[in-house]
Amino acid sequence: MSSPEYRLSLKNVTKTYPGIVALDDITFNVKAGEVHGLLGENGAGKSTMLNILSGVRPGDQGQIEIDGKSVEINNPIAAREAGIAMIHQELQHVPELSVAQNMFLGRPLTRSGRLFVRTRAQEKRARDVLADLDPTIDPAAPIKTLKVAQQQIVEIGRALLEQASIIAMDEPTSSLTPSEFERLAELIKTLSEKGVSIIYVSHKMDEVFQVCQRATILRDGKHVAVVDIADETESSIVSKMVGREVLHAAHTSYATTEEILAVDGLGRGKAVIDANFTLHRGEVLGISGLVGSGRTELMRLIAGLDQPSTGQIRVMEKPVRAHDPRAAIRAGIGLVPEERKREGIVHARSVASNMALPSMGQFTRSGLLRHGLMHKKAEEVMSDLRLRPPNVRQAIGTFSGGNQQKAIIGRWLAASTEIFLFDEPTRGIDVGAKSEIYNLIEELAKAGKAIIVVSSEMPEIIRLSDRVLVMQEGRLVANLQKNDITEDRIAHYAIPRKDQAVA
Repeated sequence: MSSPEYRLSLKNVTKTYPGIVALDDITFNVKAGEVHGLLGENGAGKSTMLNILSGVRPGDQGQIEIDGKSVEINNPIAAREAGIAMIHQELQHVPELSVAQNMFLGRPLTRSGRLFVRTRAQEKRARDVLADLDPTIDPAAPIKTLKVAQQQIVEIGRALLEQASIIAMDEPTSSLTPSEFERLAELIKTLSEKGVSIIYVSHKMDEVFQVCQRATILRDGKHVAVVDIADETESSIVSKMVGREVLHAAHTSYATTEEILAVDGLGRGKAVIDANFTLHRGEVLGISGLVGSGRTELMRLIAGLDQPSTGQIRVMEKPVRAHDPRAAIRAGIGLVPEERKREGIVHARSVASNMALPSMGQFTRSGLLRHGLMHKKAEEVMSDLRLRPPNVRQAIGTFSGGNQQKAIIGRWLAASTEIFLFDEPTRGIDVGAKSEIYNLIEELAKAGKAIIVVSSEMPEIIRLSDRVLVMQEGRLVANLQKNDITEDRIAHYAIPRKDQAVA
C-alpha cells in the first residue's frame, strides 16, 4: 500500500464565534518532512486553526486526518497523542522549574505508584534529546537562566520527547536575534530531513522564504491560496494576504530645529552608560543595536519606569525632576512598550478603559468616572486611528495585535502626549497592520510630535527614521544622518570590535 500524500490534512473545517466566522470551510494539507508556512494578517484565522490542531478549541465541522487516518482532537492530550506539538509565541514554561522538569511537565517519569518523580531519569532523557539540538543546555538548570533562544530549543526538545511528527511554530522568532534565527533555521532543516512536518507561522517574510517550501494563505477566515515559495515574491504573497497591493512609501521627514527633549549623561549601571542626545519636534529618531545593547533600558529610563543612577532629562528645557511614570506623563512623554500584552494593556478591560489609563483625571468628577465622556473620547480617537472593529466597549484582549497597538497609541493621543517612545512598534504585527502603524507614526511627526523608535528590524528603522542612534553594550556609539542610514553602517557600529571608538 502506498503512503498517503499528506502527513496532516484539515478538510472543510469551520469555526464560528458569536457574530464571527473565524474559519470558513478551510482545507489545509502538509506533507511529511515539509516546512509549510501559514500566512495571513492578524484576524485571518491562523490562531484559530492552531487552536483546533492543538485541541484548545474544537472545530464546529470538518475533519482532521493524520497519515490518511481520521482523528478526533478535542483536547490538548488528544493532540499530543496524535503526534501534534505546539511551540507558542509566548513560551509555555514554569520559570522556577528546571529544564528537565519543564520538558516532562504534566507527564513526569514516576515510581512507587506515581508518588515519586524520577528526577535523574528525567534529566538523562532530556539530555539525550537536547544533545542533537544544543548540548550546552544543562537539564538540571532552572529554565529562567537560559537565553530565550535556548528556551525555545527546550520547547522543541519537549516536542521531540513526545515523538511529535507535526510541530506548529507560532511566531517562533519574535524574541530572537538574527543569529539565533539562523540557528533555529538549521534546527528546522534537520527536523524536516528526519521527516518531521513543520507548520511555520510568521509575519517576517524573509524567514518564510528561507525556511518554507510551500505556504497556505488565509484572509478573513477563508482559504485564499497554496503557493510554492520558490515561485513567489514577497510582494505577491503580501498582496494575496491583504487582498490589495501594499505600497511601501519612501520616508518623508517632518523634523524641525525646535528641541523638545534633551537627555544629558543618563545612565543606569552597565545597562545604559552616559547617554547624551536631543530630539526635535516632528523628528523620528531611530535607535538601533543588537538585542541586549540597552535600547529598551534607555526607553524605560526616559519613560520614568526605572530610576537612573546618573544624568537628567529635560523637556522643553525644563528638567523632569521626579523619575517616575507620573512625572514623565505630566511632561508629555508616553511609552508604547515592547511587551504589549504584558506591559501595555489590561486584557479584560475595554478599549476605552485602556485608552483612559494615563489620563483618567479628565474623565472623572468628584471622584466618579464619567463613562459617557470616556467612551465619547475613545470613539473620537479610535475613529481617527481606524480601529477594527470600531467598538471601544469591547475587551482589548479580543483585538488583533495591530489594533491593540492602535489603542495604546490612542491612549497617548488622549493624554495630549508630545513625545512618543515606540519600543518594537510592529513586533508580532502582520504586514498590513505594520503599514498602518508606519503611517500613524508619520502622521504623528507631521502633527509636530517628537518620536523615538526602537526596532530590531533594520528595514523598519531605515524606513521610519530621520536620524539613527546606534547602541552597543549600553553606550550610544553612532549618530547616523540621512545617507549614512544603511544596514551596513548600522551593523558596522552595532557589532562590537576591539578598535571601535565611541562616537
